[in-house]
Amino acid sequence: MNWNSLMRQHQKNQLPLYVFVSVLFVMGVAFGAVMVNALSLEQREDLARFFSGFFHVIGEGDMLDKNVTFHKVFNMHMKWILLIWIFGLSVIGLPLVLLLDFLKGVLVGFTVGYLVSQHAWKGMLFALVSVVPQNAVIIPALIVCSVSAISFSVQLVKNRLMRRGGSVYQPFMNFSLLTLAMAFVMLGISLFEAFLSPQWMKWAASMFIS
Repeated sequence: MNWNSLMRQHQKNQLPLYVFVSVLFVMGVAFGAVMVNALSLEQREDLARFFSGFFHVIGEGDMLDKNVTFHKVFNMHMKWILLIWIFGLSVIGLPLVLLLDFLKGVLVGFTVGYLVSQHAWKGMLFALVSVVPQNAVIIPALIVCSVSAISFSVQLVKNRLMRRGGSVYQPFMNFSLLTLAMAFVMLGISLFEAFLSPQWMKWAASMFIS
């Protein structure tokens, strides 16, 4: 199987969907950043205590076992991938795929927005080493899975409802192969998050406890 050819063909055929899902994600990021301003004083204090403890744990080097961290991170990423794949198998799951993309954007936007609003340039620096690197890979991988899921759902509508026939075997295989490929991408980024990212985070977090 020529993965590069498959990906190029997929991206060419589904360009409008890629634009739509990407815009939806960006909207989620913006919404998450705006949510920071809507936090109550009590919520801000709770988050401040949480991040203060987190910075001290990371900055002092008291981190979890890397193997344990890898399994937790990989399982989390795979849940997103698996949910998108499952939702893509049915037409009624299509809105849930879009919801997952929006929520992912909200999580990223809120995290970065809070760090920057509360800690200025230190927060920005911490976000750059702890949030941005892995999400620069995770987000495109999730978008690929989402577009593939939406495309397959649309194919189901065309074959089962409009044409009342036709095979969905090849679209299903393309959908599943792309999802599997993105699962391997998540495996690689999970290794990065468990074994390399903590060292960068430790360096950045040391500024908060110095």
